[in-house]
Amino acid sequence: MSVNNKRVFYVKYLAHPIYAEILAARPDVRLDRLENETAEDVFAPVLAAAHAYQIGAARDELAPHFHAHADLLKRAPNLLIVSSNGAGFDPVDVEACTAAGVVVVNQSGGNAHSVAEHALGMLLTLSKRIIEADRALRRDPNVNRNSLIGTEAQGKTIGIVGLGNVGRRIAELCKGLLGMKVLAYDPYLSATEMAARGGEKVELDDLLRASDYVSINCPLARDTRGMIGAREFALMQPHAYYITTARGFIHDEAALFDVLRDKRIAGAGLDVWDKEPPQPDHPLLQFDNVLASPHTAGVTREARANMGRIAAEQMLGALDGKRPPRLINPEVWPAYAKRFERAFGFTPG
Repeated sequence: MSVNNKRVFYVKYLAHPIYAEILAARPDVRLDRLENETAEDVFAPVLAAAHAYQIGAARDELAPHFHAHADLLKRAPNLLIVSSNGAGFDPVDVEACTAAGVVVVNQSGGNAHSVAEHALGMLLTLSKRIIEADRALRRDPNVNRNSLIGTEAQGKTIGIVGLGNVGRRIAELCKGLLGMKVLAYDPYLSATEMAARGGEKVELDDLLRASDYVSINCPLARDTRGMIGAREFALMQPHAYYITTARGFIHDEAALFDVLRDKRIAGAGLDVWDKEPPQPDHPLLQFDNVLASPHTAGVTREARANMGRIAAEQMLGALDGKRPPRLINPEVWPAYAKRFERAFGFTPG
Protein backbone atom coordinates (compact mmCIF):
# COMPACT_ATOMS: atom_id res chain seq x y z
CA MET A 1 0.00 0.00 0.00
CA SER A 2 1.42 3.37 -0.97
CA VAL A 3 2.01 6.05 1.63
CA ASN A 4 -0.66 8.75 2.13
CA ASN A 5 -2.98 7.38 -0.55
CA LYS A 6 -6.05 8.24 1.58
CA ARG A 7 -6.57 11.97 1.87
CA VAL A 8 -8.52 13.69 4.66
CA PHE A 9 -8.81 17.45 5.23
CA TYR A 10 -10.38 19.81 7.73
CA VAL A 11 -10.82 23.56 8.04
CA LYS A 12 -9.75 25.57 11.08
CA TYR A 13 -10.71 23.22 13.91
CA LEU A 14 -10.76 19.65 15.11
CA ALA A 15 -12.79 18.58 18.12
CA HIS A 16 -9.60 17.54 19.91
CA PRO A 17 -5.91 16.91 19.05
CA ILE A 18 -6.53 13.19 19.59
CA TYR A 19 -8.16 13.10 16.15
CA ALA A 20 -4.92 14.08 14.43
CA GLU A 21 -2.90 11.80 16.72
CA ILE A 22 -4.99 8.77 15.79
CA LEU A 23 -4.80 9.49 12.07
CA ALA A 24 -1.05 10.17 12.30
CA ALA A 25 -0.51 6.58 13.40
CA ARG A 26 -1.66 5.44 9.97
CA PRO A 27 1.02 5.87 7.26
CA ASP A 28 -1.58 5.41 4.52
CA VAL A 29 -3.59 8.47 5.63
CA ARG A 30 -2.70 12.09 5.03
CA LEU A 31 -4.44 14.84 7.00
CA ASP A 32 -4.43 18.37 5.56
CA ARG A 33 -5.43 21.48 7.47
CA LEU A 34 -6.96 24.50 5.77
CA GLU A 35 -8.06 27.85 7.15
CA ASN A 36 -11.07 29.94 6.20
CA GLU A 37 -8.59 32.39 4.69
CA THR A 38 -6.56 29.80 2.74
CA ALA A 39 -6.02 31.00 -0.81
CA GLU A 40 -7.82 29.18 -3.59
CA ASP A 41 -4.63 28.12 -5.33
CA VAL A 42 -3.72 26.31 -2.09
CA PHE A 43 -7.07 24.78 -1.13
CA ALA A 44 -8.21 23.80 -4.65
CA PRO A 45 -5.73 20.91 -5.05
CA VAL A 46 -6.50 19.70 -1.52
CA LEU A 47 -10.20 19.52 -2.33
CA ALA A 48 -9.53 17.87 -5.68
CA ALA A 49 -7.49 15.07 -4.07
CA ALA A 50 -9.55 14.59 -0.91
CA HIS A 51 -11.38 11.38 -0.07
CA ALA A 52 -12.79 12.64 3.23
CA TYR A 53 -13.74 15.94 4.86
CA GLN A 54 -13.82 16.28 8.63
CA ILE A 55 -15.93 19.34 9.48
CA GLY A 56 -14.80 20.67 12.84
CA ALA A 57 -15.98 24.27 12.75
CA ALA A 58 -19.55 25.25 13.59
CA ARG A 59 -21.92 26.64 10.96
CA ASP A 60 -21.09 30.31 11.47
CA GLU A 61 -17.39 29.66 12.11
CA LEU A 62 -16.92 28.01 8.72
CA ALA A 63 -16.48 30.08 5.55
CA PRO A 64 -19.47 29.49 3.23
CA HIS A 65 -17.30 28.08 0.45
CA PHE A 66 -16.20 25.30 2.82
CA HIS A 67 -19.73 24.18 3.63
CA ALA A 68 -20.34 20.72 2.18
CA HIS A 69 -22.78 21.91 -0.46
CA ALA A 70 -23.05 21.25 -4.20
CA ASP A 71 -20.36 23.76 -5.15
CA LEU A 72 -17.74 22.18 -2.89
CA LEU A 73 -18.70 18.69 -4.04
CA LYS A 74 -18.07 19.71 -7.65
CA ARG A 75 -14.57 20.79 -6.66
CA ALA A 76 -13.95 17.53 -4.80
CA PRO A 77 -14.64 14.77 -7.36
CA ASN A 78 -12.88 12.12 -5.26
CA LEU A 79 -14.72 12.93 -2.03
CA LEU A 80 -16.34 9.89 -0.45
CA ILE A 81 -17.01 10.87 3.17
CA VAL A 82 -18.19 14.01 4.97
CA SER A 83 -17.93 13.75 8.74
CA SER A 84 -19.41 16.34 11.07
CA ASN A 85 -17.76 17.20 14.34
CA GLY A 86 -20.76 16.57 16.60
CA ALA A 87 -24.31 15.28 16.38
CA GLY A 88 -25.45 18.19 14.22
CA PHE A 89 -24.50 18.67 10.60
CA ASP A 90 -25.66 22.19 9.77
CA PRO A 91 -22.91 22.98 7.22
CA VAL A 92 -23.76 19.84 5.21
CA ASP A 93 -26.26 19.59 2.37
CA VAL A 94 -27.15 15.93 2.90
CA GLU A 95 -29.24 15.71 -0.26
CA ALA A 96 -26.40 17.09 -2.37
CA CYS A 97 -23.99 14.63 -0.79
CA THR A 98 -26.35 11.74 -1.45
CA ALA A 99 -26.75 12.78 -5.08
CA ALA A 100 -22.96 12.83 -5.41
CA GLY A 101 -22.51 9.39 -3.82
CA VAL A 102 -20.94 10.81 -0.65
CA VAL A 103 -21.72 9.37 2.77
CA VAL A 104 -22.44 11.76 5.63
CA VAL A 105 -21.64 10.71 9.19
CA ASN A 106 -21.86 12.44 12.56
CA GLN A 107 -20.62 11.77 16.09
CA SER A 108 -23.98 11.38 17.78
CA GLY A 109 -23.72 10.47 21.44
CA GLY A 110 -20.18 11.75 21.85
CA ASN A 111 -21.25 14.80 23.86
CA ALA A 112 -24.58 13.51 25.20
CA HIS A 113 -23.62 13.69 28.87
CA SER A 114 -22.28 17.24 28.54
CA VAL A 115 -25.30 18.57 26.67
CA ALA A 116 -27.77 16.86 29.01
CA GLU A 117 -26.02 18.28 32.08
CA HIS A 118 -26.14 21.75 30.49
CA ALA A 119 -29.88 21.43 29.86
CA LEU A 120 -30.44 20.28 33.45
CA GLY A 121 -28.32 23.16 34.72
CA MET A 122 -30.45 25.62 32.76
CA LEU A 123 -33.63 24.00 34.09
CA LEU A 124 -32.55 24.35 37.71
CA THR A 125 -31.10 27.85 37.28
CA LEU A 126 -34.33 29.08 35.72
CA SER A 127 -36.55 27.32 38.25
CA LYS A 128 -34.72 28.78 41.22
CA ARG A 129 -34.40 32.14 39.42
CA ILE A 130 -30.69 32.14 40.17
CA ILE A 131 -29.76 34.16 37.09
CA GLU A 132 -32.40 36.79 37.91
CA ALA A 133 -31.20 37.01 41.50
CA ASP A 134 -27.58 37.31 40.40
CA ARG A 135 -28.38 40.16 38.04
CA ALA A 136 -30.54 41.93 40.61
CA LEU A 137 -27.76 41.80 43.21
CA ARG A 138 -25.31 43.36 40.80
CA ARG A 139 -27.42 46.43 40.14
CA ASP A 140 -29.69 46.94 43.17
CA PRO A 141 -28.37 47.46 46.74
CA ASN A 142 -31.78 46.64 48.26
CA VAL A 143 -32.96 43.46 46.59
CA ASN A 144 -36.28 42.14 47.87
CA ARG A 145 -35.84 38.36 48.00
CA ASN A 146 -39.59 37.85 48.06
CA SER A 147 -39.73 39.21 44.52
CA LEU A 148 -37.52 36.29 43.42
CA ILE A 149 -39.55 33.34 44.63
CA GLY A 150 -38.69 30.30 42.54
CA THR A 151 -40.19 26.86 42.05
CA GLU A 152 -39.05 23.31 42.71
CA ALA A 153 -38.45 21.02 39.74
CA GLN A 154 -39.15 17.97 41.91
CA GLY A 155 -42.18 16.09 40.60
CA LYS A 156 -42.85 18.48 37.72
CA THR A 157 -43.31 17.49 34.05
CA ILE A 158 -40.63 17.88 31.42
CA GLY A 159 -41.46 17.58 27.74
CA ILE A 160 -38.51 16.41 25.65
CA VAL A 161 -38.58 16.99 21.90
CA GLY A 162 -36.22 14.43 20.38
CA LEU A 163 -35.46 11.37 22.49
CA GLY A 164 -32.09 10.51 21.00
CA ASN A 165 -28.77 10.30 22.84
CA VAL A 166 -29.15 13.68 24.55
CA GLY A 167 -32.88 13.50 25.12
CA ARG A 168 -32.76 10.09 26.76
CA ARG A 169 -29.95 11.25 29.07
CA ILE A 170 -32.02 14.28 30.09
CA ALA A 171 -34.90 11.90 30.79
CA GLU A 172 -32.65 9.75 33.00
CA LEU A 173 -31.41 12.76 34.96
CA CYS A 174 -34.81 14.34 35.43
CA LYS A 175 -36.48 11.10 36.46
CA GLY A 176 -33.65 9.82 38.61
CA LEU A 177 -32.63 13.02 40.38
CA LEU A 178 -35.89 14.92 40.53
CA GLY A 179 -38.68 12.37 40.15
CA MET A 180 -40.04 14.25 37.16
CA LYS A 181 -42.64 12.97 34.74
CA VAL A 182 -41.19 12.73 31.23
CA LEU A 183 -43.30 13.33 28.14
CA ALA A 184 -41.58 12.97 24.79
CA TYR A 185 -42.20 13.77 21.14
CA ASP A 186 -40.18 11.93 18.53
CA PRO A 187 -41.91 10.79 15.34
CA TYR A 188 -39.09 8.37 14.55
CA LEU A 189 -39.54 6.23 17.67
CA SER A 190 -42.39 3.95 18.70
CA ALA A 191 -44.13 4.24 22.04
CA THR A 192 -42.32 1.09 23.18
CA GLU A 193 -38.92 2.46 22.17
CA MET A 194 -39.63 5.75 23.90
CA ALA A 195 -40.77 4.02 27.07
CA ALA A 196 -37.47 2.11 27.11
CA ARG A 197 -35.72 5.48 26.92
CA GLY A 198 -37.74 6.88 29.81
CA GLY A 199 -40.39 8.91 28.03
CA GLU A 200 -44.13 8.71 27.44
CA LYS A 201 -44.87 9.19 23.73
CA VAL A 202 -47.20 12.11 23.02
CA GLU A 203 -47.91 14.48 20.14
CA LEU A 204 -46.07 17.80 20.09
CA ASP A 205 -49.13 19.92 20.88
CA ASP A 206 -50.01 17.79 23.87
CA LEU A 207 -46.42 17.97 25.13
CA LEU A 208 -46.41 21.76 24.91
CA ARG A 209 -49.71 22.08 26.76
CA ALA A 210 -48.81 19.71 29.61
CA SER A 211 -45.14 20.45 30.32
CA ASP A 212 -43.64 22.66 33.00
CA TYR A 213 -40.38 22.59 31.04
CA VAL A 214 -39.92 22.06 27.30
CA SER A 215 -36.48 20.81 26.25
CA ILE A 216 -35.54 20.78 22.54
CA ASN A 217 -33.02 18.09 21.60
CA CYS A 218 -33.72 17.19 17.96
CA PRO A 219 -31.44 17.86 14.97
CA LEU A 220 -32.06 20.74 12.56
CA ALA A 221 -33.59 19.21 9.45
CA ARG A 222 -36.23 20.07 6.90
CA ASP A 223 -39.03 18.84 9.16
CA THR A 224 -37.75 20.58 12.31
CA ARG A 225 -36.79 23.98 10.88
CA GLY A 226 -39.27 26.49 12.32
CA MET A 227 -41.02 23.72 14.26
CA ILE A 228 -41.54 25.92 17.34
CA GLY A 229 -43.19 29.19 16.37
CA ALA A 230 -45.88 31.57 17.59
CA ARG A 231 -48.57 28.89 17.48
CA GLU A 232 -46.50 26.42 19.48
CA PHE A 233 -45.35 28.95 22.09
CA ALA A 234 -49.01 29.93 22.58
CA LEU A 235 -49.75 26.37 23.71
CA MET A 236 -47.25 26.52 26.58
CA GLN A 237 -48.35 27.27 30.13
CA PRO A 238 -47.57 30.72 31.60
CA HIS A 239 -45.34 29.16 34.29
CA ALA A 240 -43.43 26.95 31.80
CA TYR A 241 -39.84 27.34 30.68
CA TYR A 242 -38.46 26.78 27.18
CA ILE A 243 -34.94 25.28 27.00
CA THR A 244 -32.99 24.44 23.86
CA THR A 245 -29.57 22.90 23.42
CA ALA A 246 -30.33 21.69 19.88
CA ARG A 247 -29.87 24.10 16.96
CA GLY A 248 -30.89 27.58 15.96
CA PHE A 249 -33.73 27.92 13.44
CA ILE A 250 -35.74 25.14 15.14
CA HIS A 251 -37.58 27.85 17.06
CA ASP A 252 -38.64 31.27 15.82
CA GLU A 253 -36.62 33.85 17.76
CA ALA A 254 -39.08 36.68 17.06
CA ALA A 255 -42.00 34.58 18.31
CA LEU A 256 -40.06 33.69 21.45
CA PHE A 257 -39.35 37.38 22.03
CA ASP A 258 -43.07 38.13 21.82
CA VAL A 259 -44.13 35.53 24.39
CA LEU A 260 -41.38 36.58 26.79
CA ARG A 261 -42.25 40.27 26.40
CA ASP A 262 -45.90 39.52 27.08
CA LYS A 263 -45.02 37.22 30.00
CA ARG A 264 -46.86 34.31 28.40
CA ILE A 265 -44.11 31.89 29.48
CA ALA A 266 -41.87 32.07 32.55
CA GLY A 267 -38.49 32.21 30.83
CA ALA A 268 -36.04 30.50 28.51
CA GLY A 269 -32.66 28.82 28.47
CA LEU A 270 -30.98 29.30 25.10
CA ASP A 271 -27.72 27.67 24.04
CA VAL A 272 -28.31 27.92 20.28
CA TRP A 273 -29.11 30.84 18.02
CA ASP A 274 -29.93 31.72 14.42
CA LYS A 275 -26.64 33.61 14.24
CA GLU A 276 -23.86 32.38 16.48
CA PRO A 277 -22.67 33.86 18.66
CA PRO A 278 -25.54 36.32 19.15
CA GLN A 279 -24.58 39.97 19.43
CA PRO A 280 -24.80 41.64 22.87
CA ASP A 281 -27.75 43.73 21.65
CA HIS A 282 -29.76 40.68 20.58
CA PRO A 283 -33.40 41.32 21.62
CA LEU A 284 -33.66 38.08 23.61
CA LEU A 285 -30.69 39.07 25.78
CA GLN A 286 -32.62 42.00 27.27
CA PHE A 287 -34.69 39.70 29.48
CA ASP A 288 -33.47 38.80 32.96
CA ASN A 289 -35.41 35.52 32.74
CA VAL A 290 -33.43 34.37 29.69
CA LEU A 291 -30.38 32.27 30.52
CA ALA A 292 -28.02 32.37 27.56
CA SER A 293 -24.90 30.54 26.43
CA PRO A 294 -23.08 30.62 23.05
CA HIS A 295 -23.56 27.01 21.90
CA THR A 296 -21.35 25.68 24.68
CA ALA A 297 -23.57 22.86 26.00
CA GLY A 298 -21.34 20.24 24.43
CA VAL A 299 -18.09 22.11 24.94
CA THR A 300 -16.43 20.25 27.79
CA ARG A 301 -12.99 18.67 27.99
CA GLU A 302 -14.50 15.22 28.24
CA ALA A 303 -16.90 15.66 25.34
CA ARG A 304 -14.27 17.16 23.04
CA ALA A 305 -11.86 14.29 23.66
CA ASN A 306 -14.61 11.72 23.20
CA MET A 307 -15.86 13.26 19.97
CA GLY A 308 -12.35 13.55 18.58
CA ARG A 309 -11.69 9.91 19.30
CA ILE A 310 -14.91 8.49 17.89
CA ALA A 311 -14.66 10.75 14.82
CA ALA A 312 -11.15 9.47 14.09
CA GLU A 313 -12.10 5.85 14.67
CA GLN A 314 -15.18 6.13 12.48
CA MET A 315 -13.21 7.88 9.74
CA LEU A 316 -10.48 5.24 9.67
CA GLY A 317 -13.06 2.48 9.75
CA ALA A 318 -14.83 4.00 6.75
CA LEU A 319 -11.58 4.44 4.84
CA ASP A 320 -10.82 0.78 5.55
CA GLY A 321 -14.14 -0.22 3.99
CA LYS A 322 -16.30 -0.65 7.08
CA ARG A 323 -19.87 0.63 7.19
CA PRO A 324 -19.92 3.71 9.49
CA PRO A 325 -22.01 3.23 12.65
CA ARG A 326 -23.36 6.80 12.53
CA LEU A 327 -24.47 7.02 8.92
CA ILE A 328 -26.87 9.89 8.18
CA ASN A 329 -27.80 8.95 4.59
CA PRO A 330 -27.88 5.14 4.34
CA GLU A 331 -29.68 5.33 0.99
CA VAL A 332 -26.40 6.47 -0.60
CA TRP A 333 -24.64 3.17 0.10
CA PRO A 334 -24.93 1.47 -3.34
CA ALA A 335 -23.60 4.51 -5.20
CA TYR A 336 -20.96 5.13 -2.54
CA ALA A 337 -19.77 1.50 -2.68
CA LYS A 338 -19.12 1.75 -6.42
CA ARG A 339 -17.20 5.00 -6.02
CA PHE A 340 -15.22 3.58 -3.09
CA GLU A 341 -14.24 0.52 -5.14
CA ARG A 342 -13.04 2.71 -7.99
CA ALA A 343 -10.93 4.72 -5.55
CA PHE A 344 -9.37 1.91 -3.49
CA GLY A 345 -9.85 -1.29 -5.47
CA PHE A 346 -12.19 -3.15 -3.13
CA THR A 347 -15.84 -3.01 -2.14
CA PRO A 348 -16.74 -1.67 1.31
CA GLY A 349 -18.57 -4.07 3.58
